[in-house]
Amino acid sequence: MLIDGYDTLLLDLDGVVYLGSHAVPCAPEALEEARGRGVRLAFVTNNASRTPAAIAAHLRELGVSATSADVVTSAQAAARLIAEQVPAGSPVLVVGGSGLRLAVRDRGLRPVTTARETPVAVVQGIAPGLSYGLLSEGALAVRQGALFVASNSDTTMPTGRGELPGNGAMVRVIATATGVEPVYAGKPDPPLHRESMIRTGARRPLVVGDRLDTDIEGATNAGVESLLVLTGVATPLDLLTASPGHRPTYIAEDLTALHLPYPEVRQGACGGWQARWDDGRLRLDGDGARIDGLRAACDASWTAAGDGRADEDAVKPVLDRLR
Repeated sequence: MLIDGYDTLLLDLDGVVYLGSHAVPCAPEALEEARGRGVRLAFVTNNASRTPAAIAAHLRELGVSATSADVVTSAQAAARLIAEQVPAGSPVLVVGGSGLRLAVRDRGLRPVTTARETPVAVVQGIAPGLSYGLLSEGALAVRQGALFVASNSDTTMPTGRGELPGNGAMVRVIATATGVEPVYAGKPDPPLHRESMIRTGARRPLVVGDRLDTDIEGATNAGVESLLVLTGVATPLDLLTASPGHRPTYIAEDLTALHLPYPEVRQGACGGWQARWDDGRLRLDGDGARIDGLRAACDASWTAAGDGRADEDAVKPVLDRLR
C-alpha cells in the first residue's frame, strides 16, 4: 500500500479532509484506517484563525479522531518564529483571531491590539470580521519598526461556497501601506513544516495536500515526498503544467489512494494509458482509470518540460481525452 512507506501523514485540512463544514467524501474512513495501521496523523493547516482545540473538535464532528495535540497551525509556527527573535513577555500586536492570540500567548509572548503598546512584532492571520481598525494598528506598528510576520501567503482559501480571499490577500493592506513585506510562517515557507516535524518527531513523513503552490512546494522545500489529491484547489491542468517545485511524488483522486498499491509510472505509461508528444502537442492513448491517465500524462509532460513548464495549449488534448 502507498501508506506503508511512511510513519506520519502531514495532512492539509481545507480541501483534503474537509470543505467548510462538510467532510471530503471518503476522507474520515481513510484516515481512521491509516491510524489503525499505526501511522501518526498530523493536521497541518495554514489557517490561523481557529485554535487547535477548535479544529480538533470540528474533525471529531466529521468522524475523524483528533486531539489538539494532532493539530499544527501556521499560527503556532509564526509564534515560534517570533519567540526565537525577541525576549520572553514581549508585546506582539495580533492582527487575527483567537487561534493566533493563543499561539502567541503559549510561546510566552503578550498579545496586544494597539500600536500604543509599542509591540516588537506584528503577526497577521486570516480571521472573520478582520477590522480596518486592527489593520490600521498593525500598519502603525510596522511603521514604528515592529517585525512583520504573516501566518501564510495563501491568496485564496477553499470553502463550501467556493474560494474566498485568504491571508495572502489580506496582508497586502499592511504591506502596501508600509512598504514592508512580511516574513511568512506557513506553507510553502519552511517554518510550518519545521514546526510539524518538531511536534510529531516524524522520520518518514508524507505531505498530503490539494494545492501545488503551498502543500507541494512546501514539501519540496522541506525535501520530503508528497501526495496531491484532487479534492480541493488543484486541477488536472495545474498538474500538467506544473513547474519542478510544484510536482508531487504521487497523484490521487482522494485519500483512499493511501490504502491502494500505487501503480508504476514510467516513460509516459501508467495502467492502460500511454502519453506521447505528437507535433508539439501531448496525446493520450489507451483506456482505464482516469487517474492513471492523468499520471501517465503528467509524467510525459514533466519529462518534456524539464526545468520549465509545459504550454497549456499543448496539453489540453489530454484534458479532452480524460473527459
